Amino acid sequence: MGVKIVDTALRDGSQSLLATRLTTEEILRVAPLLDKAGYYALEVWGGATFDACLRFLDEDPWERLRAIRKACPNTKLRKLRDGFKNTKLQMLFRGQNILGYHHYPDDIVEKFVERSLANGIDIIRVFDALNDVRNLKSAVDACKKYGGHCQIALSYTTSPVHTVAYYVDLAKEVEKMGADSLCIKDMAGVLLPEDAYKLIHELKKGTNLPIELHSHCTGGICQLTYRRAIEAGVDIIDTALSPLSGGTSQPATEAFNYALKGTKYDPKLKQDMLDEAAAILSPIKEKYLKNGILKPKALSCNPSILKYQVPGGMLSNLMSQLEKQGAMDKYDEVLKEVPRVRKDLGYPPLVTPLSQMVGTQAVMNVITGERYKMVPKEIKDYLHGYYGKAPAPVDPKIQKKIIGDDPVITYRPADKLAPEFEKLKKEYRKIAKCDEDVLSIALFEQTAISFLKRKYGLEAESFSVSL
Repeated sequence: MGVKIVDTALRDGSQSLLATRLTTEEILRVAPLLDKAGYYALEVWGGATFDACLRFLDEDPWERLRAIRKACPNTKLRKLRDGFKNTKLQMLFRGQNILGYHHYPDDIVEKFVERSLANGIDIIRVFDALNDVRNLKSAVDACKKYGGHCQIALSYTTSPVHTVAYYVDLAKEVEKMGADSLCIKDMAGVLLPEDAYKLIHELKKGTNLPIELHSHCTGGICQLTYRRAIEAGVDIIDTALSPLSGGTSQPATEAFNYALKGTKYDPKLKQDMLDEAAAILSPIKEKYLKNGILKPKALSCNPSILKYQVPGGMLSNLMSQLEKQGAMDKYDEVLKEVPRVRKDLGYPPLVTPLSQMVGTQAVMNVITGERYKMVPKEIKDYLHGYYGKAPAPVDPKIQKKIIGDDPVITYRPADKLAPEFEKLKKEYRKIAKCDEDVLSIALFEQTAISFLKRKYGLEAESFSVSL
């Protein structure tokens, strides 16, 4: 059986290159073609798409999901016990953060999983920025309860504690949790080819789960890394249709289809379907280049990330922060400060939301001229344990300077969060017409309320009801 392919163009490709601005109408132009191409799955939802729909596109993300499901009749809902015969719809889910930026109560997590599966998702890729498995449990349990395929993703990074043995032990743990498959999520694109071979080889020995590899082209090595991973026995790779590939996105789907053709790894995708879809997506890409949403820099590789371990999106955020401060001359100094901050904080992987937090702290350290003179609330919350357990011990001197002798929690952060769904459903019963509306409000309250008022033509009314 050849290597399986998940196409990310409609989610991560759009998020990486187009700031998640691809509209539902644009997605629906190509989704039916991709549905016929022979993919293992299409990643079409989750990540930043939900927020972007409400905040920037004036679209209902739930309606987008239902529309994609309808446009992909070859997909088959429910568990992947059919020998991978049909394309599946896949989403990215941030564990206890769902699609937001902080922890939500367990009842919200469970309801969101249930509604995602009911509206058309087959595979839910669940990850935690810190690889704290406690933050995965609610989503994993809900996915299993409602009949979805639960893929647990391990956030890949390098540090003295993030060894091959660390990831193998973690894989064994998530297999016991009930994962249906495993993903190595190399969000920064820093996994080197030989390291990938060793990692996949050991994971194949240590677990029975199908293994998927997700990386980015930012560092310029992704294609080599994928090839070595395939040789080591990886089951699935993430690629993006060519117009939304490369740079900070994934490698081009068509390139791997050609490169592996006729080998034992042949994915056997229908090239005519890929070509037709790419021809539709190419002018859409050109539109975003012309209007400035697609930055030319996002299309180039930057091998310096292999040194500093900084994801492409984080690089853009750092540049934006420095530009606002009129301090672009400090760019190299900030890049050097990032790994120092990361070490101080116990080597957290640089993935949302930790990447933004570490980057902002590095900028503050450089701009103020004194390390940790200014500290964002999110960093203080992290040091209090509110995001989960740090992979390695935090520097005690830094912790003392920032939070003094404050206690650090050792329980699962969400344990202290009270159920919220029924409360929100009652509070916003005049505007939330369905459970999906309540969930939108739960995640992005004010943004969702503003959107729903416009959607239902209720701008003139007040909707929060005193309990």
